[in-house]
Amino acid sequence: MAFDGVVISNIVKDMKDRLTGGRIYKIYQPEADEINLVVKNNGTTYRVMLNASATLPLVYFLDENKKNPMTAPNFCMLLRKHIGNGRITGVSQPDFERIIVLDIEHLDEMGDVCSKKLIIELMGKYSNIIFADSDGKIIDSIKRIGSNISSVREVLPGRDYVMPPNDKIDPMQLDRETFVSEILEKPMSIVKAIYSSITGISKEMAEEICYEAEIDGNFSTDSLADNNKEALWQVVSNLVNRIKEGSYEPCIVYNKEVPTAFSAVYLRMYEDLTVVKFEDISKVLTLFYAQKDNYSRMHQKSTDLRKVLSALIERTSKKYDIQLKQLKDSDGRDKYRIYGELLQAYGHEVNPGDKSVTVDNYYDNTKLTIPLDENLTAVDNANRYFNKYNKMKRTYEASLQLVKESKETLDHLLLLQNSVEIASSEADIAEIREEMIMAGFLKDKKNVKGSKSLREKEKSKPLHYLSSDGFHMYVGKNNLQNDRLTFKTAGPKDIWFHAKEMPGSHVIVKLEGAEDVPDETYEEAARLAAFYSTGKTSPKVEIDYTRRINLKKPPESNPGYVIYHTNYSMVAIPDIKGIEQVDF
Repeated sequence: MAFDGVVISNIVKDMKDRLTGGRIYKIYQPEADEINLVVKNNGTTYRVMLNASATLPLVYFLDENKKNPMTAPNFCMLLRKHIGNGRITGVSQPDFERIIVLDIEHLDEMGDVCSKKLIIELMGKYSNIIFADSDGKIIDSIKRIGSNISSVREVLPGRDYVMPPNDKIDPMQLDRETFVSEILEKPMSIVKAIYSSITGISKEMAEEICYEAEIDGNFSTDSLADNNKEALWQVVSNLVNRIKEGSYEPCIVYNKEVPTAFSAVYLRMYEDLTVVKFEDISKVLTLFYAQKDNYSRMHQKSTDLRKVLSALIERTSKKYDIQLKQLKDSDGRDKYRIYGELLQAYGHEVNPGDKSVTVDNYYDNTKLTIPLDENLTAVDNANRYFNKYNKMKRTYEASLQLVKESKETLDHLLLLQNSVEIASSEADIAEIREEMIMAGFLKDKKNVKGSKSLREKEKSKPLHYLSSDGFHMYVGKNNLQNDRLTFKTAGPKDIWFHAKEMPGSHVIVKLEGAEDVPDETYEEAARLAAFYSTGKTSPKVEIDYTRRINLKKPPESNPGYVIYHTNYSMVAIPDIKGIEQVDF
């Protein structure tokens, strides 16, 4: 979702509520295009990040101070000189633009009260932080824009501050007649007509408006009937009223574990995905970009593992299919043994030159016709069939072992692939890499075998969830972690869950002194086991569960492999929506 006017209006509301009347305690400039304000108000300290980056301009409240340079840049020193210890008297969003204006009162050198404006423009590559006086005269800006850069608007000391050019309509001033007769009459798609005409409405928000109105936004405005136009207006009007009332519902949309969108209002068009609500838009922005950055970084760091695993899975799958075919081809081996035995018993009935013989099959009391090589005797034909049987028997026994080994290898590779998908830290990636080296799937380029074991490295931590009944649930993110979770973290009476007969994570429910857990916790743990398995795309997954004491790990088995003979089963939906995830 874009950092649009709707999101900014939510931030402005929070800034008004928290900062109005507060004193600017400290001013920092940690980056070339970023200012951090520390504001004290009503006994609370607030930290605000004002970022005018060309790639990712943002404004939100920080949880802690960022690292700052030893020497403050010139723009930061200017702000400290003028508005250090200044009082914030107002916060506004002019014309619903992607602009935030802080009105600040301070005392000048003579002790007189003066007013200044700190203007944050959040407009992509045109983003800027501008410091102006009460008359709108620019004192300075974090980025100076001369005529050689922009012929439309200069941003230089001494120039009058002018709002960026805009021919869109302020949604706070929008009426039904204008919306229907002007915006919905433009010859273009409905979505484009909305976002290209209304200030602060992004393409994604326009799509949400169309979705709530139950209209395909890709259709042309020419296709709209009067009732469609009325439905769109009602949605837009409702959105505007919610903004005016300050009724926001900040949320993040997750596609599986990947954050894909965020907004200051609930996004109904993503209800088939996981939509998580938050109380604070700053928390949404902090979490979304941190998780997005982490996901991108993890994806980049695991690129080589993904390629190796993909190639190995394809190769092993082909080999497994060939071995299964060979195994199936050897299913008819017993027929040749019977031919040989019957020829030994009824060889006297075979005449030279016979191409077949029909005899009594004493195995099922039926008549059986046996094909013969007319150039061989009955004994030689029998021996030929025995040789064919023995060859197919050897093929079957060899294929059976190969199929078993290939299936185990394929399951191991699929589980590793699933582990890479849910890895969330560099320690996770390191453990997966270590396991692949141990299994021979990856060459040990750095020769870490025997030099620095995983025990000496930072171990990754499992995912941690809390059931609705208050029980702690842990999910292993890779095979080595599954081993530790099951055989070191879990107690003998704790409950273990795993997707039946398919690669997946170990899930442990800690009883912590309880004899058992409620049915809802069983259901939630099973849902976790289903979601963190290769069956997560299926509508339902069968889950095995048992006490941890019933699990055994065979010697020399792959990491994460266990056997058990006492268990129960249940069916779970691979959906973890509503299950609370907490820090480990």
